[in-house]
Order: sequence, then structure tokens, then C-alpha cells
Amino acid sequence: MPVAEKKMNLPNLVTSLPGPKAKAIVERDHKVISPSYTRDYPLVAKSGLGATIEDADGNTFLDFAAGIAVVATGHCHPQVVAAIRKQAGELIHMSCTDFYYQGMVDLAEKLAAIAPGSGSKRVYFGNSGTEAIEAAMKLARYHTRRDKFIAFYGCFHGRTMGSLSLTASKAVQRKRFGSLLGGVFHAPYPNTYRGAYGVRPDHAAADALAQIEDELFKRIVDPEEVAAIFVEPIQGEGGYLVAPAEFLQGLQRLCRKHGILLVADEVQSGMGRTGKWWACDHVGVEPDIICTAKGIASGMPLCAVIAKAEVMDWQPGAHASTFGGNPVSIAAALATLQVLEGGAIANAARIGEFIFRETAGWRERHKSVGDIRGEGLMIGIEFVRDKKTKERAPDVRNKVIEAAFEKGLLVLGAGENSLRLAPPLIVDEEQAEFAVQTLDGCIREVERSM
Repeated sequence: MPVAEKKMNLPNLVTSLPGPKAKAIVERDHKVISPSYTRDYPLVAKSGLGATIEDADGNTFLDFAAGIAVVATGHCHPQVVAAIRKQAGELIHMSCTDFYYQGMVDLAEKLAAIAPGSGSKRVYFGNSGTEAIEAAMKLARYHTRRDKFIAFYGCFHGRTMGSLSLTASKAVQRKRFGSLLGGVFHAPYPNTYRGAYGVRPDHAAADALAQIEDELFKRIVDPEEVAAIFVEPIQGEGGYLVAPAEFLQGLQRLCRKHGILLVADEVQSGMGRTGKWWACDHVGVEPDIICTAKGIASGMPLCAVIAKAEVMDWQPGAHASTFGGNPVSIAAALATLQVLEGGAIANAARIGEFIFRETAGWRERHKSVGDIRGEGLMIGIEFVRDKKTKERAPDVRNKVIEAAFEKGLLVLGAGENSLRLAPPLIVDEEQAEFAVQTLDGCIREVERSM
């Protein structure tokens, strides 16, 4: 492979980090941008191509964060860029709340076809993951005429007031926002590394289900008042925890038993990230409602709520969005789905398997690596201070992230002490090998300093 091509595929650092231009922009940012944003390191992105990002100083990085699992087809995929340019030259906005677009119907038909289950589906479009959750909450109440919800500890469903009421990820996300939506209850999420209660990891699924059936339903809330249970098949911000098949299947049975809607939050795990269209596809679960966003339009703002046709029965005016499903985002999504279906999903499965093979010995080789888990290109690495006690080591995780940045690899944290690998689904084996070797070295470097 020519050197020039390698520089496009792999990191090429030409200044210290941050460089002078990046440093100046960061200083300006601190004066005028909301301090509520979280930034792990001073990357100032200027341009992107495929799985690489170039910063303001000309440094090239390998992106294993993908804009928080958003740029599924990579940065500026030519098919997506062409679709955006074409649509922007024809029609940018008319508002689907009041008018019709063919592209919207085309995308809805495609999403309905790939959603789990053979029955008819209907689709609602919005702009972001939290909007998808808000819409699903309203739809669940509307359809069932019930008003209670159940979610899980560690979950992240968004930051607007309704979705935040479900979110149970970090206290800072709720602090000083006053009373949230009433009628929301939380249960333990099955953690097969730590156990639902910090014990018996092998019983995590059964313990988590029992908490709902034997505790919540008997002591706190009558199941006949519960409109929906919201679950991430793989918790994103909770640490990339994979729910066992028996838990998701049991949750589906429990919902059907009590007439409760099962809502799958696939905002982060959907759109092929796990090597299948949906994380639910790995376990044969058919949710009543699926919420998706992030990777659906390769960076353009779009979300979709896909529901069984008999569930999405609300009347005109019950819910809508001025910008949701705008023509440019729809065009980007249609192009994105073509790329995913044309090989990117299969590549996610293949490269994910490669990364798991390459990291298979890390638990034994690294004293701070407690667990490695995930599906496809949604992989979490959990750092601990002690393998026996499983004491969390967020400081170790954070130092590894910083060290990776210094070597040109972009990764992010997930949960209290885990690191996530969520590159674009078009990442190749050479890039995956670089990421694995770089992280391996960074972990050794950090462990030597402990």
C-alpha cells in the first residue's frame, strides 16, 4: 500500500496535541459555548473521510467513536454526500407535518420491512434519539390508556424531560432539574459480569426479571397501569452491557402477559452496528416499538419510531415535528441504508469478530481489564482495580483514553469505568489492528504507572 494511502487510513500526527490552531479554538470555545458539554480531550475536528478525522492543525486521527456511533457509513461517504447535495438542490424543507414527501414514504417502507416481526408497521420521524423516546412514551400512553413506565438502572434514553425521567445513568444528568415525569419506575439491568445485584452473574437475567415480577408488580405498581417497558438491548451509556437473550425473551413474555408494550431503544445499537440490523435480531425479540436515531442518516439529524401498525393508532394532531424527517435527512438516510445493506453490516460483524479475537487474551495479560463484551462494532472494555473485587477503575479508563488520543486514536468512555469501541461500520482490518495494538500499548503504559 502506498505511503500516501496509508496516511489517509491511519493516524498521522504533525504537531503536539493540541496544536496551536486547535488550542486557540478551544480557548475561544470556553468563552462562548455552553459548559454543559463534556469533552474528553481537545480534538478540534476540521474534516473527515471514512474512518479518519483531520483536525485544525492537519493532524489525522483514526476515529473509533464515529461521532458517538452516528457516522455509520464513515465520515462523508460519497454516496451519502451525493444524496445530500442532490436533495439540497431540489428541496430542503416543507414540513411533513402538513405536506407529503415521496422520500419519507420510501424510507418508512424500508424501515418497516427491516423491523423485527412480519406484521404491518408504521413510522414516525423526528430529529434525535431523545425525540424518538419522547414520541414512544406518548404513543404508549395514547395506545394503552395507561400512564406508568418501567426502565432500568444504567439506562440512557435522552436528556429532555420525558426521556430524562427514564434515564438512570448519571446523577449529574438529573441534578437541579426539579421534578421529572411521574409514574416511572426502575429495575436492575442484567449485568453478566457483575450480576443484577452485584452477585451471581450467572443468574443476572433471572434476578432482573424477578425484580420486576416479584417486587415492582407486587409492591410498587400494578402491571395493569404500566404502559410500556423501555429497554436497551445493549446499554450504551451504561457501559456497553449486553442483555442476555433469556432476559430480553423473558421481558417480551412478561409484557405480553400483562398487556404492556415492549419498547426497544436501539438509538445506538440499531442500524447495523451489532452486525445485524437490530440488536434485537440476535435474540429473536419482536418489540412493539423500536426507537432508532444516531446511525440512521450518517450524521444528519433524524430519528424514527417504528411501531406495529395497530399500536401506532393516534389521531392527526396527537404528535408531530416541524423539522422531523426533513427531505435532506431522509435522502441521507436512504443512501445510508443502501451502504449498510450493500456490505457495511456484514463488515461490522466481520471486523467485530476480528477485534474480539485480537483482544481475547487481554483479561489475562492486563491486570486492569475486567471484561470485554459486545456485538459487532459495539464493543465495551471494562477497567477494574482488582479482578476479584471488581472495584471500578474510572481513572485507569480515562488515562487510557487520553493516551490513545496522544497516539492518534479517538475513543470514548461508556458508563462509569468502561471504554467503548464504536467505529464507522466501514472500518477495515488494518485500521482495526492499529486500534487494538494502540490500545494494548496504552493499557500497558497506564498499568506501569499504577
